[in-house]
Amino acid sequence: MVKDCITIQISSGLETRPIAMLVQVASQYESSIYLESGTKKVNAKSIMGMMTLGLDNGESVIVTADGADEKDALNSIRNYLTQDK
Repeated sequence: MVKDCITIQISSGLETRPIAMLVQVASQYESSIYLESGTKKVNAKSIMGMMTLGLDNGESVIVTADGADEKDALNSIRNYLTQDK
């Protein structure tokens, strides 16, 4: 299992379109991927779960990946969240 705290750098925050794209990125991997913010922990492959987080630009999340391709999964999620779209 790998874990990292990532600060969101998407100017619009995680609204519907960026969430959909994040779910697509996460779904490319076999590993289980979760995002945590405050007391909420959601599956990064679940669009409905991700929408409950309501994250804005500049907020930090803890991303956890567990599985055969966990490092690649975490790197892809990090790259997505830290590149201003």
